[in-house]
Amino acid sequence: MINKDRLAETFGFLARIDSMSKEEAEICQELKNILDTMGAETVTDFAGEKIGGNSGNLVAKFKGNVPAPPLLLNAHLDTVGPGKGVKVILKDGVFTSDGTTILGADDKSAVAILLEVIRVLQENNLPHAPLELVFTVCEETGLLGAKHLDYSLITAKYGYTLDATDTEGIVTRAPSANHLEFTIHGKDAHAGAAPEKGINAIVLAAKAISGLEIGRIDNETTCNIGIIQGGIATNIVPNLVIVKGEVRSHDEEKLSRVTDKIVSSFRSVIAQYPGRSDDGLPRLDIHVEKDFTRTGIPDDHQVVSLARQAAVNLGRKMVCKTSGGGSDANVFFGKGIFTGVLGTGMKDMHTVRESVRLADMVQTAELCLEIIRLHTLPDKKS
Repeated sequence: MINKDRLAETFGFLARIDSMSKEEAEICQELKNILDTMGAETVTDFAGEKIGGNSGNLVAKFKGNVPAPPLLLNAHLDTVGPGKGVKVILKDGVFTSDGTTILGADDKSAVAILLEVIRVLQENNLPHAPLELVFTVCEETGLLGAKHLDYSLITAKYGYTLDATDTEGIVTRAPSANHLEFTIHGKDAHAGAAPEKGINAIVLAAKAISGLEIGRIDNETTCNIGIIQGGIATNIVPNLVIVKGEVRSHDEEKLSRVTDKIVSSFRSVIAQYPGRSDDGLPRLDIHVEKDFTRTGIPDDHQVVSLARQAAVNLGRKMVCKTSGGGSDANVFFGKGIFTGVLGTGMKDMHTVRESVRLADMVQTAELCLEIIRLHTLPDKKS
């Protein structure tokens, strides 16, 4: 029933619309227009105003034609850079860009799939539960859209985010993450004439970082220092440096322990600095923020059993997977909405080599249709 040519056309149309994070207004309006013509009840919330973007999240509700609980379906509208002026190429059944930009399959392949699923439901008058489609903004910049979503618009208790690669997997475990930011205040001085009068903030940061275990800590935990900003010129002792990093773990105790170790390393370097100046330098500012909370969906939860049965009915497999990354599903889970993450086949995301096979998109659309059927008619297992 999936119209692959229509699906391809929809994806190409969406991928050509510039929609980098905080600049999703155009694609949001185009998508709203499409959904309105399909009979959806659409609302754009005020998330954009809260996060400094030009668009809020788009929520589209389709009334069910069978009494059943509502089902959540989610994708995000924003892309990473370079994402302006995308030229979409379809060759041998594979979508790519021209190599100068990302493609935007992350996550417009999901948006196109969900539109095709609704179209198939409608043109075949298929039974379906109420569907709540949530298209978020600024997912790529810290899940900001999902974090600022107006949850009074959502009544579904479970559903699916389409934002992964594997079309035969469902992500049920994803880590919590802490964002860390350290600002070290040193003292400037001429690096050649009077370096002893200065306090080198970059050197202090380097000492703090050198004592850390970076990368994979264990099979549940990772940490990274990703940004260092500081210095003005090579002949000036730098008086300020900002260091940003993160810790992720599937275990909250480990997350806290590794975070505390990093914080302690920076504090220790500052505390042990000899000859602290009269103005209290060097000084350290610390900001630790929970970026997102972990997802842990039991294997016997309905979200998993629906996806598995749907795959079986289609002659496929469906395995539970653990991810090291976060998605909107993490935020939904934290709000009590059990959300599994399904794949669309997209590969090499966040690079100019990004691609997605049309056949994989069709496969995911078929899976979503079968999930909706099983959710709507739970006694129909085959």
